[in-house]
Amino acid sequence: QVQLVESGGGLVQAGGSLRLSCAASGRTFSSYAMGWFRQAPGKEREFVRTISWIELNTYYADSVKGRFTVSRDNAKNTVYLQMNSLKPEDTAVYYCAAGLVMGGSLYEYDYWGQGTQVTVSS
Repeated sequence: QVQLVESGGGLVQAGGSLRLSCAASGRTFSSYAMGWFRQAPGKEREFVRTISWIELNTYYADSVKGRFTVSRDNAKNTVYLQMNSLKPEDTAVYYCAAGLVMGGSLYEYDYWGQGTQVTVSS
């Protein structure tokens, strides 16, 4: 089992930045690919970014290209999502997830955090 806890969400004005953190505990964190997803009210959960277990590969959704970056610190069992140039349409609950296969589908991830709310005001 892997337990994931997100933090760092909040209210920010458009154009601002936030850094989300996801702390993992349980089984070997460094063996897992880590993904970030988000879900806005009335919408399906969508892929944001993912990073491989040795940080050699990352994928991202086109909607966050050039604005969101993902990194991980395996020594701290933590993955980060740095969000810059935030837009109102980025408003959502953000979830981190862990899986053995890195990809953009939520079905590829086995463990999920509880989510953290990000609200971007215009």
